[in-house]
Amino acid sequence: MLLYPAIDLMGGQVVRLRQGKADDKTVYPASPQAYAKRWSEEGGDWIHMVDLDAAFTGIHTNLEIVRAIAKTLLVPIQLGGGMRSPEAVKSALDAGVGRVVIGTRAAESLSFVGDMVKEFGGDKIAVGIDAKDGRVSTKGWTEVSEIDALDLARKVEDCGVGTIIYTDIATDGMMAGPNFRGLERMLTVIHCNLIASGGVSSLADVQRLGQNPRIHGAIIGKALYDNAIRLHDAVSNRNRLI
Repeated sequence: MLLYPAIDLMGGQVVRLRQGKADDKTVYPASPQAYAKRWSEEGGDWIHMVDLDAAFTGIHTNLEIVRAIAKTLLVPIQLGGGMRSPEAVKSALDAGVGRVVIGTRAAESLSFVGDMVKEFGGDKIAVGIDAKDGRVSTKGWTEVSEIDALDLARKVEDCGVGTIIYTDIATDGMMAGPNFRGLERMLTVIHCNLIASGGVSSLADVQRLGQNPRIHGAIIGKALYDNAIRLHDAVSNRNRLI
């Protein structure tokens, strides 16, 4: 299982939101570049970055920060947030990102997802499915649709997407553990790579996720910044399970 330390960007700063709420955020003191370097040196397999400004507004104000980080890191970057047009996807990949995460647009247009897969390849395109009570949430988690999360997962996999990132909004930033039942349900309907996101709060959570051979990766956010998990410990623990 690959480990994806998370860096969420807002106004050029590293932040964490509770359940995706912009008015309930914590700002961390170091620069995005400093955190990226730290997580890379501690053994992160990828860096998972989210442009929260773009997620809320569609305007990619943090892309130059991402570009600067991509130039210096040896590990790849996965970037989400506001990927709602071909131009946004191309700009991110041109900035050195290894994989782009499409969220809101995937819920709105499967043809868009298919077009991006055809243009850039399934390995470059992931879909982020953020769910609340089994329904897909969009536009920076500000709207909950009537779309069933499992149904969307089936459909985007049929489009050729190589990776799905499943986030349970209720657990994100709450330090209460992942929604293991939701992940297990997701695995019953898809065969592509699944990355677990939201709620990872302890080494025990990492261990439990790693014991499922079908979970491709885990995103760790708040637990790293609050020192509930030390990334090098999670890496060492993961390696012992291999």
